[in-house]
Amino acid sequence: MAGLLLAYRFGRLVVAHPRTVAVGNARHLIGWERALRLPNELLVQHALLASHTVTRLANIYYVSVHFPLTAAFLVWLFVRSRSQYYEIRTAMALLTGLALIIHAVFPLAPARMLHGLGFVDTAAVYGPSVYASSPETDRVTNQFAAMPSLHFGWAVMVALGFVRVGRSRLRWLWIAHPVVTLLVIVGTGNHYWADAVVATLLLVLAQTVTRAWTTAYRAPPRIVIPDRSFAGRRSVPVPQPARGWAPQMVRSPALETSGGARAPPLSLLGGAWIQHIPTAF
Repeated sequence: MAGLLLAYRFGRLVVAHPRTVAVGNARHLIGWERALRLPNELLVQHALLASHTVTRLANIYYVSVHFPLTAAFLVWLFVRSRSQYYEIRTAMALLTGLALIIHAVFPLAPARMLHGLGFVDTAAVYGPSVYASSPETDRVTNQFAAMPSLHFGWAVMVALGFVRVGRSRLRWLWIAHPVVTLLVIVGTGNHYWADAVVATLLLVLAQTVTRAWTTAYRAPPRIVIPDRSFAGRRSVPVPQPARGWAPQMVRSPALETSGGARAPPLSLLGGAWIQHIPTAF
């Protein structure tokens, strides 16, 4: 994640898109959404603006929940289930990397920057806001990176992780996190419906690639045992001792050597040293 953050900062400084391109892409995207009969984002924003308190809470949720909750979730997952942590962490990193590529290739201005369509920049009006007043002078964040929404993609990953690893029945309540996140990012004018759709598709791709890689990486190695049997050798059943008898190994006195020299290994004595000695009478 630290590497991806550095790549994000570096890409923000290198790839500088003009506002006209990002706004033009946003207007094209709205036209595509209307052609697909997707609901208007203004419906959510108007419902949000009905209460100034709810609007401010939505802004706080957008600013303060995204990074801290994701970081706390990864720490919890690392402690609770190491295998799930590796898989979800890798999928999240792959999702973020793919999103950074799209941010550089397809700059998209959020709805709050569009004039004449009725959208309101709720963070600028009601606060709090983490963005600079001018996207061109913002050296911290890329305000033209609306497509796809990492807010929504990470929220889905967090919910999936809690549902998979958690044991309590209340873990299913974490599904509300991506739902609330979707309503917040749309209602505050920071993202479109299409941003969440693309993030979901990238998430499915990242999960598929990660699971395939994890399965191949963790596959048990094949152990090939060479066939050392002699041709024409037939197996002889080993007689089992009777009840109350136990096999013991006894050296043949004839094989003992004088002078304290060591006797030949037992494996070379041809089995003549094995006798059944009664142990219970």
